[in-house]
Amino acid sequence: MKRDAIVIRDPFVLAVQEEKKYYLYGTTDPDPWKEPGIGFDVYASSDLEHWEGPHPAFRPGAGFWGTHNFWAPEVYRYKDSFYMFASFKARGHERATQILRAETPLGPFELHSAGPVTPPGWECLDGTFFVEDGRPWLIFSHEWVQVNDGEIWAVPLSPDLGRAEGKPTLLFRGSAGPWTKGLLRRDGSGLEDARVTDGPFVYRADQGNLFLLWSSIARSGYALGVARSESGRIEGPWMQQAKPLLEAGRGHGMIFQAFDGRAYIAYHYPNDTPNERFHFREVGLEGARLALKGEER
Repeated sequence: MKRDAIVIRDPFVLAVQEEKKYYLYGTTDPDPWKEPGIGFDVYASSDLEHWEGPHPAFRPGAGFWGTHNFWAPEVYRYKDSFYMFASFKARGHERATQILRAETPLGPFELHSAGPVTPPGWECLDGTFFVEDGRPWLIFSHEWVQVNDGEIWAVPLSPDLGRAEGKPTLLFRGSAGPWTKGLLRRDGSGLEDARVTDGPFVYRADQGNLFLLWSSIARSGYALGVARSESGRIEGPWMQQAKPLLEAGRGHGMIFQAFDGRAYIAYHYPNDTPNERFHFREVGLEGARLALKGEER
């Protein structure tokens, strides 16, 4: 099927070099806000335009704690297996990130971590994965619906990715982004200073530059901003680019290297169900700044 026929939010592209094949994951339930959640599908392609699928990558088994909001799966190769980081929620259980594992990119993915790896009692979403000096990290959003000024945190994981292993570190809050728009708080105070944070993704670019993509609401709608680590390390400090990289309904992005050697940012647009589609665009460095190149596809 053609790329523009795939209804998908939060697209994530895994490029498998030895196969010369791309795998596309994302939020694929017809209505990802309603119960019950169905699961995640995956598509495969050799050219980013024509895709095979959908193939069922994950379907919940009996007794799985998550019942709905099956959101934003990301898949990484780590120690010869494939690991999925995804968000789930249930009545009486906060939204959280669970790690799943499979032998192949197509799955089936099965539960791997001993329950959620985000902090208990926190409303969290969009866990992403990064390895720094051999140490695995989970980077995730602490939701604005709980803390008003949404937050991006990082926590070390055990070497086998079975659990969080260490104290979480706050990287920054949504209000640090000068382009973000204040929203009405959920606490009934009437204040409009809440900020969304979602869709974090860490990208190591040339010359050692370390960037963190994240999404929020700008005046033009859903948007994607970029922060750069001044230390070049995951714990920062993080400095925000003054303007969003993508806006006007574009967001929840990640960066992958294509087989032509170029780096592309993948994202969804527009930001309303069921019209979301997977788009991508080349990115590169302008000095120490991440910038768009070429045309949107």
